[in-house]
Amino acid sequence: MLKNLKHTIRKMFREFLVYHHSSMEYRAKILTLMVSANGEICECEKQKMKDIAYTIYGEDHERAELLIDTVNEYHEKIVTNNGLDFEHLIQLVEKETKENKRFAKKIDIGLLSTFKECIDEEVEEDVLFHERLLEFLQDLKDVYGEAA
Repeated sequence: MLKNLKHTIRKMFREFLVYHHSSMEYRAKILTLMVSANGEICECEKQKMKDIAYTIYGEDHERAELLIDTVNEYHEKIVTNNGLDFEHLIQLVEKETKENKRFAKKIDIGLLSTFKECIDEEVEEDVLFHERLLEFLQDLKDVYGEAA
């Protein structure tokens, strides 16, 4: 009970309570791009997202779980059309990368490529869209990562 309350408070006030919250939110936006591309998060994507969160944050389980929760919040905003859509999220990622060039280092194409395992290879549009997203993120990393 106390753990759930603490988690809820941290989620509600993460901007004030979480160290380097902007960095975590940026990572959440990138992960949301990958999992929200087709409008839903499948079990495979949930597992990959969890694996990536724990790879990024290692032993800091609270931060990894907060990253996952943040991705789920962004995804929910996209699917319910609650102030965020997919195109706007792409623009936000580009804008934040341009403004904070150090964020480009947080784009790990190797980790993000693991989401390909979750795509139905028979749906050519999904495969192509996933590849385009990775190219877009790689371009951001190439352009702004060098300037950091």
